[in-house]
Amino acid sequence: MKCPGQDSRYWSGNDIFEAKCAKCGNVLEFFKDDSTRPCPKCGYRMLNPHINFGCAEYCPHAEQCLGSLPEGLRPNSAKKSSLKDRVLAALEGYFQGDSRRVNHAKKVADYAEQINKYEQGDPAVIMACGYLHDIGIKEAERKFQSSSAKYQHQEGPPVARQILTELAVEEEMIAEICDIIGHHHHARAEETKNFKVLYDADLIVNLQEEQPEGGRSVEKLNTIINKSFLTEAGKNLAREVFKIEVML
Repeated sequence: MKCPGQDSRYWSGNDIFEAKCAKCGNVLEFFKDDSTRPCPKCGYRMLNPHINFGCAEYCPHAEQCLGSLPEGLRPNSAKKSSLKDRVLAALEGYFQGDSRRVNHAKKVADYAEQINKYEQGDPAVIMACGYLHDIGIKEAERKFQSSSAKYQHQEGPPVARQILTELAVEEEMIAEICDIIGHHHHARAEETKNFKVLYDADLIVNLQEEQPEGGRSVEKLNTIINKSFLTEAGKNLAREVFKIEVML
């Protein structure tokens, strides 16, 4: 018997959908059971932004459904944890008990995941960037006694590359993650959806951590949200987090 979730006879109108390529913005058509789809315009293989692997945690036939999924992105098993778990473990090991920086990264990754539900970037790239975006801060402080963005951007990519290489992440993904980490505080004139999602998530956490005693005024927060955020979903999440209404 075919799994009802994978049998197209049981599908609804939402089970075939469109998503924009995370690299070039071209529109791709996904079936809900697609693990990835190549962009016909730029060739980038994009992970299905809506795919849900919940049943694969316990289904004995999961391998038949997920056989085409890249090895590093398959769901948890007794032998091998997910890429998300392994990146987080590497982050925690690297910072060796520095709970402030680990917690910052966890918050950024969580907000990035929430934003990406609407923005539809590449969830694997965004997840890794969320956890590793500040990975260069340790070397920056060791070499330059500074945590400034300039030195984080310089020192972060080599550390991230080593971590991701050890986790057997494919080179194309590593290159994109390292590029984002290498300028994550400063947006270029044109940016990918993945960068924008990470940037907005990091900005929300930074605003939370930098809030002065008594907090910023609603007007000040709205000014920052309207001028500095790069995605509509990021703006909406920021307003939700800071409990402010849209000001027209």
